[in-house]
Order: sequence, then structure tokens, then C-alpha cells
Amino acid sequence: MASIRLMFLLGFLATAGTSTAAMSEPCGGPMPCQVSGGNYRIELPADHDLRGVYVFFHGFKSSAELQMQQRPLVDTTLSHHLAYVAVDGIDGRWSFPHIPRPERDEKAFIANVFDDLRQRYGFTADKTIIGGFSIGASMAWYAACQQGQKAAAMLTFSGVFWHPIPKAEDCVADIPTVIHFHGTADQTFPLAGRAVGSGFRQGNTFESTAILRSRAQCDAKNAKPIMLDTIECQDVPGCLRGDNILCIHNGGHEARASMLDAALTSLGFPR
Repeated sequence: MASIRLMFLLGFLATAGTSTAAMSEPCGGPMPCQVSGGNYRIELPADHDLRGVYVFFHGFKSSAELQMQQRPLVDTTLSHHLAYVAVDGIDGRWSFPHIPRPERDEKAFIANVFDDLRQRYGFTADKTIIGGFSIGASMAWYAACQQGQKAAAMLTFSGVFWHPIPKAEDCVADIPTVIHFHGTADQTFPLAGRAVGSGFRQGNTFESTAILRSRAQCDAKNAKPIMLDTIECQDVPGCLRGDNILCIHNGGHEARASMLDAALTSLGFPR
């Protein structure tokens, strides 16, 4: 597992680098953090041993407030000395590319979230993991494709790109380390994808993975099996910024805390 561990800095930026505007509007707990275009919620480890942040995009019809109530995921993240951030969609939706009725420039909004986390809390790219579940996982995939240089890793569950799937050249070369979990029994976002409504279709998990691996120049010929949470995963090494790992389990549409626990440990964040 050592080959996929990331070298994260343990120190944080001095408060002198924090913007006055951000510091003048405290947030956390029940109070959302406001940025241009929307907001996010954050919870920090109670022991103040803070080593990074997991930025999570919620599933369809959920919200940042509801996501913070998913305590197995939140508490597992905190136990790995990471802050847990739930980013808020608009009315439980995300406006990723080619969606029929976009409601927000998500690329700009997510960039604002990353900037605010850096200014307010000192979370630089090397301390940031992006993640999500279902359609929120799709949002994380687009974030990695469009501005992957702003995170060190992506850790997602049960959702990938939507059609038309981006071409490799549509993504930045700075694709971060990837760990993605997807179930063979998932009927909500099947591995092969499915049509949703008229003219809108979920992407194929393997095709989506191949796009990121191609852009990151991963060495697919030297893929090797590794175990995460008793799941045999395919670990593709040699990528520009870290391995690309796909974990196919026999479950359904889910994001289990045990998966998150194993993946965060493999990324260099032990409990």
C-alpha cells in the first residue's frame, strides 16, 4: 500500500495569510460558510489534530445540512484527522456539463469553495481530498477533470461522468490520485450507466475511469490488485500524480464508512 500513499504536509498556513473578509464571517457547526454562488458546511476534529480536509458533494435531493447528518461518514472522516466539508447543491441538484437546465456555474462555485477553505482554514491543495456520492460523485469527477490541481486525491462512491463523457484532452493533466467504489448491484447508477429522462444518460464507469487514466498517463499495463475494505480493487500505477484505483464490490448504491476508512488510510491518513 505504500506506493499509493501521498506525502501531505502536516503544517498549516499562518493566520496572516487568511483573508479579513473570511475571518469576519465565522462559520462551522450549524452555521454554513458563505461563498460567491452558494455555501458549504464544515466540521473539525474535536481533538484539534487537523491534517487535511475531505470535501464532499451530496447525492440527489440531499443538501449540505442533511449530509452532515450522515454521521458514519462524517465521524469516520474526523477520526482520520480530517475536516469534513459538505458542499451545498441547489435544491438537491448539481449543474455539471450538459445538464438540461443548468442553475449555477459549478466550476466557478467549486473554485470559490476551494479558495475559501484555503483562506479561512489553510487547506491548500496538498491537504485536500474531493469526494461525493451518486450524482455528487459525478460532480467530484467533473471537479477533478476541470481543476484537479486543486486537490491531492479524489475518493468517490457510486457515480461517474454523464454523457457525453469528456474526452481525455477536455481534462487538466493534473488529475489527482483516484479511489472510486462502485457496486455491481447498483440499479440507481449502474456500472454501465442508464438513461435518465429524455436525452440524458449516466456514463459507463469503466469508460469514465479510462478517460482519467489516459489523461493522467497511467500505466494500465501494470495494473495490480489491492484490497480495500475486503474488496479487491484494480490499482493502476505510474500516473502523473498518483495511482488510479477502481474498487468494484457486490453491493448496491451506497457509500459505506468502512470503505471510506480503508481508502483514507491508503491515502496516508491513518486514524
